Amino acid sequence: MRMILLGNAGSGKSTLAKRLIGGQPATRLSLDEVAFRDGAERRPLEDSIADVRRFIAGNESWIIEGCYADIIEPILDECEELVFLNPGVDVCIAHCRARPWEPEKFASREEQDKNLENLIAWVAAYNTRSDEYGLEQHQAVYRAFTGKKRELNHPAEYESL
Repeated sequence: MRMILLGNAGSGKSTLAKRLIGGQPATRLSLDEVAFRDGAERRPLEDSIADVRRFIAGNESWIIEGCYADIIEPILDECEELVFLNPGVDVCIAHCRARPWEPEKFASREEQDKNLENLIAWVAAYNTRSDEYGLEQHQAVYRAFTGKKRELNHPAEYESL
């Protein structure tokens, strides 16, 4: 397995990746781990891409998941399948509200909850964003990929993987 999951925050990428890996000998990489320095400052793009390439070189079977079109685009030729999770903004917001505490991202549940309204505002702008995090760029990456790909528009479809 060499799969990339692309989609908005709250689309279900991490949950799906964890489920898929549960039945396979594969390693998961969340692009959040390579995209940022401490806090909210983005690392230089070339450093993030180099880290992802090292991850790929060190793992035979993997799932990479994230919302970073600018990191995903240069590594597309490494994957066997691209899955674009696009369930709509309302579903993503509902998932964000129901999200369990993510200790890899936040020191406490309280800290995560303090960030929730900012996250929801960011997720809500998905359809109108023109940056690497927005629907327009995700669709462009999806259209440009010539290998095996699927766009899933409802969480019930995720079970097909």
